[in-house]
Amino acid sequence: MAKFRFNRVLLKLSGEALKGAQSHGYDADAVRAVVATVKDVLDDGAEVAIVVGAGNIWRGAFGSASGMDPANADYMGMLATAMNALALKEFFQSAGIPVLVQSAIGMEPLVPRFDRDRTLKALEAGQVVVFAGGSGCPFFTTDTASVLRALETNCDAVLKATKVDGVYSADPKLDPAAERFEELSFDEALDRRLKVMDAAAFSLCRDHNLPIVVFNFSEPGALRRVMEGDPDTGTVVC
Repeated sequence: MAKFRFNRVLLKLSGEALKGAQSHGYDADAVRAVVATVKDVLDDGAEVAIVVGAGNIWRGAFGSASGMDPANADYMGMLATAMNALALKEFFQSAGIPVLVQSAIGMEPLVPRFDRDRTLKALEAGQVVVFAGGSGCPFFTTDTASVLRALETNCDAVLKATKVDGVYSADPKLDPAAERFEELSFDEALDRRLKVMDAAAFSLCRDHNLPIVVFNFSEPGALRRVMEGDPDTGTVVC
């Protein structure tokens, strides 16, 4: 059994991770790849909870920009996360992995409400737990929902799955000299004005000493290396 730096984690997964090469919606191979990546660490005893976004279906910011009421636009996004959670459930179960899906807002009988005690028992039993519905409140991102659930379920870290391999001193696409940080303190990230998570989520992590790891989820083996504490993979803010 592998020795992990972080044994129980909250994986913040964007909806875009499920669409693969598609312009929107789902790509079966992309969802299977997510499942296989998570299964790799589960098999060695890791405990994984997931907050999934809705970017492959709907973005509240787009609705607001088109003239919709911002709260309703965000509620639509919460509904879309439930669709993504159910899709993940199907693929995890097809791979023989037990999974519990819960939502911040009532969606029975499709998705039960978040129940902390049930979640903790599921994680301890080796089940994947997928959280839908964001935080249940408009005007809060899935970054904030991820941190809230991580704190409630005693996670060792929040792992922010992105398309970049960490936090840089500048945009690496625009500045070839941009430096990737292996590890930063919360204060250093603030002083450098580095955008790691939204302000509310970042503040919660800082107040509760909850590490954030930003990494490239699509890079083969990256999730395992992050959990093992490999300094060459991602950036740890702690």
